[in-house]
Amino acid sequence: MTAKTIKENITWKQLISFFLPLGLSATLVTLSHVIINSTLARADNPEVVIASYALPLSLLGLTERPVVLLRQACSALVRDRISFRAMAAVSSYVFACIILIGLILCYTPVGEWVFLYFFGVERELLDTTLSVYRILMYVSIFSGLRCLFHGIIIFNMRTKWLTIGMCVRIIAMYLLSLYFITTDNVSSGRVGAIIFLVGMIIEAIVAVWEGTNLLRTVIPEKAPDHQIETKQQIFSFYKPLLYSSIIAVVIGPAINAILGKTTHIHLAISSYAIAGSLTQLVLSFFSYIHQIVLNFYRKDARTVVRFVILLSFIPGALIAILAYTALGPWFMTHVMGVNSELMHASLLAMRIFMIMTIVFPWLDYMNGIIMLRGQTKIMVLSQSANAIVTVLTLFITISNAPGWNGLIGALAQSVGMLAELLVVFYILKRTSENGQTYFSTENL
Repeated sequence: MTAKTIKENITWKQLISFFLPLGLSATLVTLSHVIINSTLARADNPEVVIASYALPLSLLGLTERPVVLLRQACSALVRDRISFRAMAAVSSYVFACIILIGLILCYTPVGEWVFLYFFGVERELLDTTLSVYRILMYVSIFSGLRCLFHGIIIFNMRTKWLTIGMCVRIIAMYLLSLYFITTDNVSSGRVGAIIFLVGMIIEAIVAVWEGTNLLRTVIPEKAPDHQIETKQQIFSFYKPLLYSSIIAVVIGPAINAILGKTTHIHLAISSYAIAGSLTQLVLSFFSYIHQIVLNFYRKDARTVVRFVILLSFIPGALIAILAYTALGPWFMTHVMGVNSELMHASLLAMRIFMIMTIVFPWLDYMNGIIMLRGQTKIMVLSQSANAIVTVLTLFITISNAPGWNGLIGALAQSVGMLAELLVVFYILKRTSENGQTYFSTENL
């Protein structure tokens, strides 16, 4: 995000050494949740205990969105200590708002209403569910600290520290899990919340330690030609990211609501969940393509594009192997323990999700271009297109083909993401051709 960029030849080895730790750290997140669910499954009433943890975790997924965006903002905008201080000030406002929302949800009737009527928690589980969220709400703060310093680490090409931090987090969570299991203390969803919070605190400590070390020894007080100096400039970049993430919140509940109106409700929801979880597991590894753009595109655009072209084929190929070969049925049957009917329904949904695996790498690439240019307002438009097309597809398919079951959710989510990609592509192409931008860093 500087006015002047030094051109240089970037090697594939540099790109791989930068990207691989990012992909691994994103994939390892899934393992941390497996540890927690495996621990809670040892309880006397595992269904109740897991439910009392899963529902507050869903709410955490909503309240954590604003702090996760700090990683992209910091990576794109922070180049010196002046811009970091502005970024830290904005982050403190975000943390304060998250804590305030958490306290309201935990200690006022608002939280009871949200869990009872929005998430459908049974009244006898309300107190337990709230007690779990009273622990989980602090995860957002440490996640935000982690993401803030991740931005510094990523821009300074120290991406191995993201993998190191995640590995240390997983080891700590596993040891704590063993403690609860061996002492026979897995009695409620609070155990899962404690394991998650401890893991996030440890990962945040690693990120803060390396990030502050970079601030002290590598990052200058003022970088030449870097224009980001004030909180207002940070907010101008950050707010559209926040708005677009808020719009995206409607997609998940909309899909689940429509799947509840299909011919075979439980089969639809289960097959969509299984196919979606496997697809997200594959895509998680490729969720940092935008960071390649932010850090290398202005240095060597041609090499970056070639690297992304290679990456773009991998997720679709992996899902195709699961969906169209004997490996998929074997994996679902012997590893996941899925019955025959659910397996076939999940495989059909996964074949539809191939659309999303083809679209996602290029959408993440173009979102990187958007952030590189500082045109984050475009993401509000593109995410709106995603939400609108997803909802329209849901209504059209449920009205005409309710027997498609889980395929309805997979199709709607995939077509919605395709619409988002087309909007981003159209706007970027038009602004490039006209020599204009919706939101230039020069105007931050």
